[in-house]
Amino acid sequence: MVAVKDNISQIIDGKRVIIKKPELLAPAGNLEKLKIAVHYGADAVFIGGKEFGLRSNADNFSQEEMAEGVQFANKYGARIYVTTNIFAHNENMDGLEEYLMGLQDAGVAGIIVADPLIIETCRKVAPKLEVHLSTQQSLSNWKAVQFWKEEGLERVVLARETSAEEIKEMKEKVDIEIETFIHGAMCIAYSGRCVLSNHMTARDSNRGGCCQSCRWDYDLYKLADNEEKALFSEDDAAFAMSPKDLNLIQSIPKMIEMGIDSLKIEGRMKSIHYVATVVSVYRKVIDAYCADPENFVIQKEWLDELDKCANRDTAPAFFEGVPGTDEQMFGIHGKKTTYDFVGLVLDYNEETGMVTLQQRNHFKPGDEVEFFGPEIKNFKQTIDTIWDEEGNELDAARHPLQIVTFKADQKVFPNNMMRKGK
Repeated sequence: MVAVKDNISQIIDGKRVIIKKPELLAPAGNLEKLKIAVHYGADAVFIGGKEFGLRSNADNFSQEEMAEGVQFANKYGARIYVTTNIFAHNENMDGLEEYLMGLQDAGVAGIIVADPLIIETCRKVAPKLEVHLSTQQSLSNWKAVQFWKEEGLERVVLARETSAEEIKEMKEKVDIEIETFIHGAMCIAYSGRCVLSNHMTARDSNRGGCCQSCRWDYDLYKLADNEEKALFSEDDAAFAMSPKDLNLIQSIPKMIEMGIDSLKIEGRMKSIHYVATVVSVYRKVIDAYCADPENFVIQKEWLDELDKCANRDTAPAFFEGVPGTDEQMFGIHGKKTTYDFVGLVLDYNEETGMVTLQQRNHFKPGDEVEFFGPEIKNFKQTIDTIWDEEGNELDAARHPLQIVTFKADQKVFPNNMMRKGK
């Protein structure tokens, strides 16, 4: 039984319902992913610009793309936050004021910050921007949260290592918005405070250059009597520092009852299929629990849906207590995705039943595929004849981003997706 916090619910028509629904915050590494995240149910999206963020390998947003993304999100009642969470060196100060003013002018709701330099500069030149403290600051106690509250910040993003009991105490003692991660990659270092990349590749992990050295496979040797003795055979994948991904779907009811303000999905480098799948599942979980918490049950179809997108094995990590050795990956036993993303719906003709689709992976006549999207219930069908844009019949859709048409068994909508079982 989930503990009830009375100020988040009301009795309506004899039934308890949640009135303080948490924000569902999704990642987007480019404009396409932003639009997909909003379309599939995100209340807010966090993105990165071309500077001052920690995901330099993501496509990231130009000022023009950022303005378009904000306009799109606002149209659907969603908010945009921009990561400016590097730990700055002296040379990183150049252009910072102009950059922050540009974010404010674009209509960005807030920035996610780790360095006091950027906080101070934002307060001076872009005061309309909310300032959210990044998880890079490793907040894991209520006194630290109180400190940043007194500094005038609107929200703190907690360390991934924070437990449910610690978060509960923070909410009770400090009146500030709390954001916490619910799904995605975990870092072997405390809240990402790591310098492996700096030493191994000369890329600064705290200024956007992390190459995930922790995810490499390593040979482990025992040195004895001046001889090297391998502790793993050449066939073993010796992952020494690779944690399982975070998955808190089972803990969402507890997090809602605790009054956590924002539930965050990690993954700005992930595909649109990953973003759509994970956002849509958590959207359903949050909405279902808030509508009827007393009769809520996690549905097997939600768990199965998460297995359809590429990810590692998953675990609840630190939220439910200190993780054990079973939450670490030591060999090649990562969870295999059960489906491949093969296409994005561009258009549907109701008169003919023909769907126009942008190919994202190989498929052919005779393949069984599945359509999914927020407007439809998942359905499967077998592909019949496929045509290209010129009306030529194809034996397969094999070219990346190729535009093809074929008959759909049911009505579909733009931005619905098609995938194929493995």
